Amino acid sequence: MSKRKKEPLVKSFGYAFEGIFACVKKERNMKIHCCAAILVVLAGIFFGISAAEWCLCLTLFGLVMALEMVNTAVEAVVDLVTEDRNPLAKLAKDAAAGAVLIAAIMAAIVGCMIFLPRVLSLV
Repeated sequence: MSKRKKEPLVKSFGYAFEGIFACVKKERNMKIHCCAAILVVLAGIFFGISAAEWCLCLTLFGLVMALEMVNTAVEAVVDLVTEDRNPLAKLAKDAAAGAVLIAAIMAAIVGCMIFLPRVLSLV
């Protein structure tokens, strides 16, 4: 068996960016996550959050977006493999969607802990 030559690293990054852009373009929820991330960044700048708070925010919305992309990949593979209703296909899709939901809920809770006291102090 011959070893296939690996593609240049730049090409690998290109494929990764293609995946990101395709997901943002195709997936409604990814667009929502991107808008939320932009709002978090703007709120972070406005309220002058600490470096630790920035780390939390960036990590959490990065996690949510990454899981959304994994969810999209799982759905695409399941759809590629079968068009039939199959309990295992449903489980795969539902579990991937559930992972995104859990991360998004946790991110929202942390966001409230960071931003709610600042918003309330304005009122």
